Amino acid sequence: MKPGIGIIGTGMVGQMCHLANFAANPSCRVVAIADLRPDLAAAAAQKFGISRVYGTHRELLADSEVSAVVVVTKRRATGPIVLDALNSGRHVLSEKPMAYTTVQAETLVEAARRQDLIYSIGYMKRHDAGVARALAELARIRADQSLGRIVAARGWCFGGDTGRAQDNFVMTGEARPDGLELWEDGPDWMPHAMRPGYDTFLNVFSHVINLARYLLGPAPTLLESTIEASGAARIALDFNGIGCTLDLVNRAEGSWREGLTFDFERGGLTIELPAPFADQEAQVIVDQDGASTRLVRTASWAFRRQADAFVADIVDRKIPLASGADSVTDISLAEMAYRRRASGTA
Repeated sequence: MKPGIGIIGTGMVGQMCHLANFAANPSCRVVAIADLRPDLAAAAAQKFGISRVYGTHRELLADSEVSAVVVVTKRRATGPIVLDALNSGRHVLSEKPMAYTTVQAETLVEAARRQDLIYSIGYMKRHDAGVARALAELARIRADQSLGRIVAARGWCFGGDTGRAQDNFVMTGEARPDGLELWEDGPDWMPHAMRPGYDTFLNVFSHVINLARYLLGPAPTLLESTIEASGAARIALDFNGIGCTLDLVNRAEGSWREGLTFDFERGGLTIELPAPFADQEAQVIVDQDGASTRLVRTASWAFRRQADAFVADIVDRKIPLASGADSVTDISLAEMAYRRRASGTA
């Protein structure tokens, strides 16, 4: 039987990046949506042909035809809603960050483990076809030693224009309502003045950290971290002897620039990532013998591939590319970086 999907949160991201993509997947059924904003929920239901609309996530979770949910809501409300969904026996794909502390994240992972559920986090860049191409190319280069050994890696994220390529959503003028259960937006030791920057770090910069772990190894050591009052950061990680430095700046204007470069003794490989909502693949560039080769791209969108993968993971009972269990590490690394700043050692 096809999985019955429920979408919790029908704002721009909920509709454009999730609802539209699950509705287009013939291997599942979008059976219900939930949003605290009734006019928005009704408009989204009409646009996408969804027959059942609920005012709260708990009402949606009482629907027996919902076997999996996608949680796209206020970031501090994500954890409590995901926990309710997991405890109700539903598979979950949630936007990131999954939580604000390692303890919170581990609570969610334990709930998924206890119920034997698929729990995936929305690091859609792991699903980018260009990233898949780069992963295969890196494996080949490291196996055949055609560029020698890998000596270092560098990453960057200069946030800006999010590159919204699709306006496949409707909006209303309703204010975001209060009343949601919220988890703390940082560990107890973190000063409240530091938490807005920490929120941005988890929401924006955790993507490139997560992607570096996907390509270099799941459990790096944090060597150094410098986090400025503006939120700009430089993070140095060690992946079993391979150093990776990440430069991170969030801006309100300008083009979005994000990527990773892997330096080998005789060349390198670079991944240039598209803006978050841009409907295109990452560009992969291989430098060898003094020449640069851009690998051929096709037409696909990471958000669509992520939706398709979540459905396939449920049907085939597979561990997701960005599982909740793996993504705890991203929260842990962020906590460690900010603890150093709070203690004055960053």
